[in-house]
Amino acid sequence: MSSITVLVAMCVSVIARILVNLIDLITNISFFGELSLSHWSPANNSLGWWVVIIPVIGGVIIGFMALYGSKAIRGHGIPEAMEQILTNQSKIKPSITYLKPLSSAISIGTGGPFGAEGPIIATGGALGSTVGQLLKITHNERKILLAAGATAGMSAIFGSPIAAIFLAIELLLFEFSPRSILPVALACITGAAGHYFLFEAGPVFAFHGTIDAPSDKALLFYSVMGVVIGILAILVTKSVYLIEDAFEKLPIHWMWWPAIGGIAVGVIGYFSPRTLGVGYDNIIDILSGDMPVQIVLSLCLLKYLSWAIALGSGTSGGTLAPLLTIGGATGAVLGSVILYFFPTSGISLSLAALVGMSAMFAGASRAFLTSIVFALETTGQSNALLPLLATCTASYFVSFFLMENTIMTEKIARRGVKTPNSYEPDVLEKVTVRKVVKEKGLVLSEDNSIREAQEWLHKTPDHPSNFIVTDNEGHYKGVLRASNILSTHHDGSNKISTLIKHRHVSILMDSSLRTAVEMMAKENVDILAVVSKEDPHNIIGLLSYQDIISVYKVSMDENEKEETNISLRRQGLKILLRGKRLISMAKRKP
Repeated sequence: MSSITVLVAMCVSVIARILVNLIDLITNISFFGELSLSHWSPANNSLGWWVVIIPVIGGVIIGFMALYGSKAIRGHGIPEAMEQILTNQSKIKPSITYLKPLSSAISIGTGGPFGAEGPIIATGGALGSTVGQLLKITHNERKILLAAGATAGMSAIFGSPIAAIFLAIELLLFEFSPRSILPVALACITGAAGHYFLFEAGPVFAFHGTIDAPSDKALLFYSVMGVVIGILAILVTKSVYLIEDAFEKLPIHWMWWPAIGGIAVGVIGYFSPRTLGVGYDNIIDILSGDMPVQIVLSLCLLKYLSWAIALGSGTSGGTLAPLLTIGGATGAVLGSVILYFFPTSGISLSLAALVGMSAMFAGASRAFLTSIVFALETTGQSNALLPLLATCTASYFVSFFLMENTIMTEKIARRGVKTPNSYEPDVLEKVTVRKVVKEKGLVLSEDNSIREAQEWLHKTPDHPSNFIVTDNEGHYKGVLRASNILSTHHDGSNKISTLIKHRHVSILMDSSLRTAVEMMAKENVDILAVVSKEDPHNIIGLLSYQDIISVYKVSMDENEKEETNISLRRQGLKILLRGKRLISMAKRKP
């Protein structure tokens, strides 16, 4: 698996480079009329009002691609990958491998306010899934390949392998185990190597100089910023899906929605050219702390409008870069306001923009660890760790309690898909059979006839529901239900051993309940005989599925039952009584 994920990551890195080149090519053709792979921002165009037409053309092309290619190219990629993992055994159509990057390149290259990370995550996931469908592997292994391909794409774009690993854990794998982390980690390392080899060696959002460690007072203000940005992240998420709902009500075919969204992108792009395209340059300029507040504020509002309308229209693009731009601009504006009213707060505009960038992503996606580590990896500013932790925690806290679903899960939640939000050890793995096994029940000899057993059961109304069957030497042969013995379809003259359909299966006392459940599922039985390790023929007791279910009741009590283990009143009473006894003893002394 690890070897395969490394190969997938190498391919995804090359696709990432091709995607970026394709975006640059389409951008140069659309806005400058040149056939070039050089990187130029569409903000530098001189088309005037004609700039409104270009995103519309891109939207029309994407609409046709979605209609005649695959509807799955719509959206920003991560929710679609999550849905396939949770509902479709991680099976993604192979056509997404080339349709998604092509449609995203057209969308972004014609001015769409998206980043390249969402499309490459979707493309890498599709490639990993396709490889997994070609190989004879389990569904879980296919999930690992999908996650490895997706996160390798993110690592290749940003050079952030650790953040990519956390993204896999928080949004794709829904587990933390060596079998999944090691292959994904190797894929992310390979993607980072691809970034350094195919793109650049330094941080994507390089700073001029180093951010100083913040004071305690500054940390307090950054935490307050996190609360505000958490609320804004909720509003941003809700508004995107409100816009999407509005498009659903339009009396025209969904194929034309991206073109309608393109009109808004073009009009906003005419008044604010910086909102067009990927906008990584905007993030770098915001993080520098040198942009005037008025420009930062207008970029924040207009980028948000352009991105929300375009994404709601169902076009192809990503969410990470727009959220980073909006969050960074919001952080810079809040930092400026704090410095205006509290000049001695110790706030740094660059750091305010950085923590705002991460807090917005943490609040909108609730990818908590990903948001923090991503900011550190893409800027190389280790002194930002504490402010990032404070701001993202506050944003996450607000988002968790005030918003049911995230920008990543709202779409699939509406389709009835529930996304895990906690990763806890399996309670059945922690409990052994010894703790729940019942003592050995009634034993029947395999030589007893069915009629004899039936007559005895009729005479004994309070008989057990299960019986152990042994041979004449007391060796275990199987387990029979009372209902099976009492069935009128059996020939009473036959021996009860003929009713044992399954081969006799047993489990050891020190095995985990998880092993027991897996054995029950594999053998299609709901009761197991428990034997000793020293003598496999010696039946110690029976284990049923009801016994296993009772363990979950104990686990629920541990999480939900509230009780006080130490009573201060009781402790005080004990101390008081002890004191009285000591006084009494002192008085009795001569």
